[in-house]
Amino acid sequence: MRTTVVSQLRSVRLASVPFAILVILPLDGCASWGTQALSVKDTPSPELLGAKDINPAMRERILSSVGQDAHERALRDQLQQQPGNVDAAIQLTKALLARKLPKEALQVLDGVLIAAPGNLRTLNAKGVVLDICGRHGAAQALYRQALRKEPGNQMLVNNLNRSLALDEKSGRSAPARSR
Repeated sequence: MRTTVVSQLRSVRLASVPFAILVILPLDGCASWGTQALSVKDTPSPELLGAKDINPAMRERILSSVGQDAHERALRDQLQQQPGNVDAAIQLTKALLARKLPKEALQVLDGVLIAAPGNLRTLNAKGVVLDICGRHGAAQALYRQALRKEPGNQMLVNNLNRSLALDEKSGRSAPARSR
């Protein structure tokens, strides 16, 4: 009996081998019939990213954006270490305005005004940002506050006059000009 079971298993195995070959061969060929076949080789990164398709102007904007983020982080670190650092605050404000983030710029300037209250450069910078936001009345108040400390500062006078002109253009009646 044992010999019959063994012989039957051998016959099944032998019969299934040709069947498996007949099934596997066509399936193996399917992978190479199409134009798109799976590949296990690594694609070089320039081809993967399509770097040759990126125009030079876009590449420059991407690189400047990445560099700008690093520059902003460095300025924020400086301000964290020295909250009254007006130079770092003004540079960061310019960077934030270039990215069209005036609310963040105002927060930076407010932080410096807490550390260095009444600083003329910071008051002027905050006035400029407020003018950009269309808040001309608040900007004019800051320019006037700074002008009380330094009446002959031509930059403050020019910015106040510009703010008054912008306020008139926006349709509001501008208050009388004061020094």
